[in-house]
Amino acid sequence: MREWHVEHMEKTIVKFVSGLSENASSWQRRQHKRYGTITHCCRQINYDVKHGVTNEEVLSFLQKIRLDSSYSSTQNNVGSIGRLDELEKHYIPANENATSTRGTF
Repeated sequence: MREWHVEHMEKTIVKFVSGLSENASSWQRRQHKRYGTITHCCRQINYDVKHGVTNEEVLSFLQKIRLDSSYSSTQNNVGSIGRLDELEKHYIPANENATSTRGTF
């Protein structure tokens, strides 16, 4: 069952990052408006994390999308890198954020 949640997390991220196609039907636009938000994507990923996917797996898959040539069509989409950055902010551990912004005295 854990494998299913890993695949579901990957499909959810790819769908969110790739966004809506230019020639989408009105039904697809309506569904994207309802379910294509960052909130819905994070909710789906958190459900998968609850059922066995780790945050490290989420972050490694985000890096794979950013660097792997098999996702070149997703990388070339307009706005996809921005959505990828936005999604990555939600899953970076909190202690990394605190230590990177804290100055030395």
